[in-house]
Amino acid sequence: MTALANFVMRGRYQALLVAVAGSGSFLFCWISAAVVALVTLRQGAASGAWLLMWAVLPAGVLAVVFGDSGPLQVLLGTAALAFVLRVTVSLATTLLAAVAVGFISGVLALLLAEPLLQQLVSLFGEFLTNMEQQLSQGDETVTLTRPTVTQVAGMMGVGTAMLSVLCVLLARYWQAALYNPEGFGKEFRALRYPAGVATALVLAALGLASLGQEMRTWAVICALPLSFAGLALMHARAAAQGQGSGYLAVFYTAWVLFDPVKLFVMGFAIADSWIDFRSRWVKASDPGRPERDDD
Repeated sequence: MTALANFVMRGRYQALLVAVAGSGSFLFCWISAAVVALVTLRQGAASGAWLLMWAVLPAGVLAVVFGDSGPLQVLLGTAALAFVLRVTVSLATTLLAAVAVGFISGVLALLLAEPLLQQLVSLFGEFLTNMEQQLSQGDETVTLTRPTVTQVAGMMGVGTAMLSVLCVLLARYWQAALYNPEGFGKEFRALRYPAGVATALVLAALGLASLGQEMRTWAVICALPLSFAGLALMHARAAAQGQGSGYLAVFYTAWVLFDPVKLFVMGFAIADSWIDFRSRWVKASDPGRPERDDD
């Protein structure tokens, strides 16, 4: 993948080729979005906007002809986050901006893509019907809750925000690999939120979830920054303990498969906003290190 980034940075037309080639496909739009983000981070907003202008054409055709606005939303969301990262030079701020990207994407889906949402609701309904038939035995009938249009729109918002963040992180990794080796790892491991921000995100998520079943998918959008902060904390823990990629592979497998692990990671990030585990790990690994005045 670094070779692809190197090819892209050889010139604007190489970047244009890669960005346009993948932007009309949901399978490869993430590559195009990451390329737009890389150019924005390295060369500035003007160069990124020029590339985005061409990349959105195939994605726009896909949205108009087939009603699939996913690639277009990922491109625009990633470009917006890349601009925020370019201006603020802060992953924490960029991830907070992803919350806005998720909500805007979900609201636009409700306003402009109701036929697509209805199709997705029908597909979910058919899938759940098959699941009910397989789970039901004898006189015992299993009934699964069907998602609503509002819930599916929230899912789309979560998906767009998540993919946009991942594309920006990939672009930042490419930038560091080409121009500042190991810089991305240090930057990501330092990702942390102050207690006030973490508390506000938790309260927003709980407030949305309390509005009912339909809003729980929207609440997940508010939890995204804390999820990534928790993942960054796990990487920092692995680095402090000298644990290799094998440990992280096992952790990510558990994180993907088990929801309690996801909740634990978020809880770890919330606790870190108050306790600052990283400074404690540094002291534990270097007992002779002098304490700071604010320790």
